[in-house]
Amino acid sequence: MARIRCDFFSAALGMGTSMTVLLPDPGAAGIGMPGAVTDGDPPVLYLLHGLTDDDTVWTRRTSIERYVAPLGLAVVMPQVQRSFYCDEAHGNRYWTFLTEELPEVCRSFFRLSARREDTFVAGLSMGGYGAVKWALRHPDRFAAAASLSGALDVVRRRDHPTRPVDPAVWHTVWGDRPAPEHDDTVGLLDRAGADLPALYVACGTEDFLHEDNVRFVDAARRRGVPLTVDFGPGDHEWGYWDARIQDVLAWLPLRRP
Repeated sequence: MARIRCDFFSAALGMGTSMTVLLPDPGAAGIGMPGAVTDGDPPVLYLLHGLTDDDTVWTRRTSIERYVAPLGLAVVMPQVQRSFYCDEAHGNRYWTFLTEELPEVCRSFFRLSARREDTFVAGLSMGGYGAVKWALRHPDRFAAAASLSGALDVVRRRDHPTRPVDPAVWHTVWGDRPAPEHDDTVGLLDRAGADLPALYVACGTEDFLHEDNVRFVDAARRRGVPLTVDFGPGDHEWGYWDARIQDVLAWLPLRRP
């Protein structure tokens, strides 16, 4: 794999930002690191970080590079600060950056497939919320989307009495207004069409977000939205996410090398 830390100017944000990108390496595989490439432009996974993290965290706290090397899969990990993948009321346009600018920038910099069947999104915690929201709002772009310990009920989480997010974060993201309908993942299920990407929801039963994930899954099932669910032992920590991202990669409907 080629690992690239890419610093570039974002027109949507009006400032420089960063992303970390893993690209399939057509050269010889290294010792103990089998590599593979697919025919044509490689499929791509947009992999989103959590509230306290940045674009480098997946490569520092998991073996994501080793896991994707034999799959011929490119991975794009963008930087979005503490934005909850939203166009912030008192901040910046991170939703616009993620959904409109980033894919175009990536395809201009790198050889990546633009086909829906080759495009996937996943994330943890805040990033799990971002991944599901992106998939529900733009289902035509993705073949599959996965949430690991996602903040999947942000309307309830905003005022939750236990383990709340810093109120300053919510004020930056939405100001004093309620969360808009287009940022409510549970509400988005009501407007979901029939041709959704495959959805995967995993959360540990000891995780403080487990109740939020159960509520999202129950809402999806009541609405007839199919999804794969993995609720088992685990907490909000990297050992759990390192194991589950391997499950996600095995579950993705990838065209294999």
